[in-house]
This record gives sequence, C-alpha cells and structure tokens, in this order.
Amino acid sequence: MHMHTDHLSTTESPPAISRKKAWFAFGMLFLLMLSDYIDRQIIVSLFPHIKAEWNLSDKQLGALVSIISIVVALGSLPVALLADRFGRVKSIVVMGTIWSLATIACMFTRNYAQLFAARAVVGVGETGYGSVGSALVNALFPKRLHSTLLGAFFAAGSLGSVLGVVLGGVISDHWGWRAAFGVVGVPGLLVAILFIFVPDYQTQPLRIAAQAGAQIARGPVRLYRTLTHGSTLLWASMAGSMQLIVMSSIWAWTPSYFNRYYGMDVTASAKHAALAVLCGAVGAVLWSVLADRVGRRNAVNKLYLMCVLTLATFAVFSYAFLAPLGQQGRFIAILCGSLLMTCAVGAVTSTVLDVSNPSLRSTGGAVLALFQNLFGLAIGPFVGGWLSDAWGLQTALSIIPCASVLSALCFWMASRNYARDVKAVALA
Repeated sequence: MHMHTDHLSTTESPPAISRKKAWFAFGMLFLLMLSDYIDRQIIVSLFPHIKAEWNLSDKQLGALVSIISIVVALGSLPVALLADRFGRVKSIVVMGTIWSLATIACMFTRNYAQLFAARAVVGVGETGYGSVGSALVNALFPKRLHSTLLGAFFAAGSLGSVLGVVLGGVISDHWGWRAAFGVVGVPGLLVAILFIFVPDYQTQPLRIAAQAGAQIARGPVRLYRTLTHGSTLLWASMAGSMQLIVMSSIWAWTPSYFNRYYGMDVTASAKHAALAVLCGAVGAVLWSVLADRVGRRNAVNKLYLMCVLTLATFAVFSYAFLAPLGQQGRFIAILCGSLLMTCAVGAVTSTVLDVSNPSLRSTGGAVLALFQNLFGLAIGPFVGGWLSDAWGLQTALSIIPCASVLSALCFWMASRNYARDVKAVALA
C-alpha cells in the first residue's frame, strides 16, 4: 500500500488507499470533467442552426452559455459545504446525473425559453463539481503534484470542449442540432453512475465545516475569516476570473467567427475552433507543470509566472484580431493565443487551496468557483455577444483580451501576501 499523506494537515484523516486507487479516482474525475464540458460547450457549434431557426441575437445565444456559469456561481458554495460534510463522491454522483439528464432534455425543447431553462438545470448539476473534484485530487495526492494534476483535471474541460464543439458540428449537420444533446448526454450519465466506486476521504470531525456553514448566515466576512487568513484567496480568485473572461469568449465565439468571416460551414468552423480549444488543453497542462517547477524553490514564483503569461495572452490575441492578417496567419495567431489563455487554471486552484483551511478545501474551491463562474465564465460569452451585436464579432474579440491585463495585476497583488497567508493557515 502506498499512502499519500505528506500534504495533509492534522485535521484530516490520511486516505487509506493504494496508489492504484488514487489514480483510478483521478481517471474518473477526468472523465466526468470531460463530460461536464462536452455538455456545457456543445451548444456553441450549434449557434448557427439555432440562430437561423429561432431568429436569435448574439446576446441571446451568449446567454445560453452564460446561464450555466451563473447558476454554478450561485450554488457552488452551499453545495461544497454539503459535500465537505456528507461526502464528496456521493455529491459528485448526484451532480453528474443531474447535468447529464438535463443535457438529454435539451433535445426535446421547442423554443428559446425551454432551451434556456434546460441549460439552467445543466448548471444546477455542474454546481460544485470543479471545487469538490479539486478537493478530492488535493487530498489523494502529494502536494508536489497538485498544480500538475489540477491542471490536468481542468485540461479535461478544454478537451471536453473540443469534443463538444466537434461533435456538435458533425451531428447537427447530419441529424439536426437537437440530436447532438442526446448523443453526448447518455455517456455522461453512465460515467456519473460508475463514479460511486471512487474512494472518498474523510475530514474529522468536520467541526470547522459545520462552523463555516453557520457562518454563512452571519455574513461573507465571517465565513471568509473561517476559511482563510489573508487577501491572497480573493486576489487569486479575481485573477483566474479575469483570464476566464478571455477563455470563455474564445471558446464560445470562434466557431461563429470562422463561419461568418471566412464562409465555413458549421462542421468546418467547429473543427477550426476545436483546434484552438485543444491548444488550450495543452496549455493548461504545460503551464501547470511549469508552475510546479518554478515553485519548487519558492512557491510564490508560480504567481510571478502567471503575471508574465497573462500579459502574453493579451499581446497575442490583440495581434490576432487587430493585425491585417490573412486567414491562415490569423488562425495561427489564434492558436498561439489559445495555448496561453488557459495558463492560470492549475496555478490558481493550487494557490487557493494552499491558503484555505485544510478542513474546508471544497469550500475554498467553491469560493474560487463562485468568482470564476460569476465574474469570468458568465461574463465572457454574454458580453462578447453584446459587443458583437453592437460593433461586430471581430471587434468584440479584439476588446475582450484586455481582461488578461487585469488578470496580471491581480496575480501581482496575490503574490504580495501569499507566503504570509500560507503560514497563517498552517498555524491556525
């Protein structure tokens, strides 16, 4: 038996599982995250069909993506607290079942309101999955692997988006856009049911989690003081959110961009957009591994690295959408920007967990999820659609990358007190 205990505090029971079971757990988490983002992002390649059938604006289309993030943001904290108290694995099984059934239900919708409501229920299911899954990874593996594995975990979201975009384009061109939801919803439901075999970990005796639940009624400031002991968590959460504005916009609107500006059919534009998302998946792992490496001597170095990479994201995407480039040159520039735009996913999550009370890791992840969904993922597609309605899609995509500059600033602010806040949590 190989025990992974070097990252746990005395407030947790070390997971009495083998290395093989730990990696099985990670594999199942990866597959379910894959399903999560296939179901979430498949709709973006269906935009041309839905827009034509129901005569929708870009703002309305963007809202079909953003509503999931809004629901996830509002529900992530209470769901994570429940998961911390009653079991992460059982919570994830319920989540995956709900979002898969809601995705299947989308194929039976007959108007915009029904589809919008079904997408909202998808968000209900996805609520808390990222934070609870992160806590499970954090507990089952040593600290030296956290940024790498969390980066890989969230890279599954990028890979799922790739599959969702491609499958949506191919299926809709052959069998109609409604069929796409049914095809991807059923496999996710099967993975959710099989997740019951994943090992869980226990916190003891969950007095702090119970205390945190009580603090919600007394206000966010009291909850925050129970969760952490400084400003790093807030700055890191904002940094990740700003970068996700860029990422979610690129994910949502590149299929429509290639369709409108280069005359590609839905399948071809979906495949081009999928390559950009795939670059994001590669980047999520690549930059997370690099963050772990630069943080070995001094953990705060990963935040300095994020400052550089987020500024590079702004520079590359500005060039991609503003420079007078041909189709091939613009596509290559978009791919380069996509490689950079997911740089923060692993480092942000590991930073937040580093400064969260060990008995409230799911809750710390939920605070991050609230920020990232409400101030990041929800804003990008909707604001991108609003800007597109006003000034055109290319102009919208040239403005959105400015959020990466704000991300760099927030990472710099997070770096100032990171070491102190890690120490304060360790002594709490």
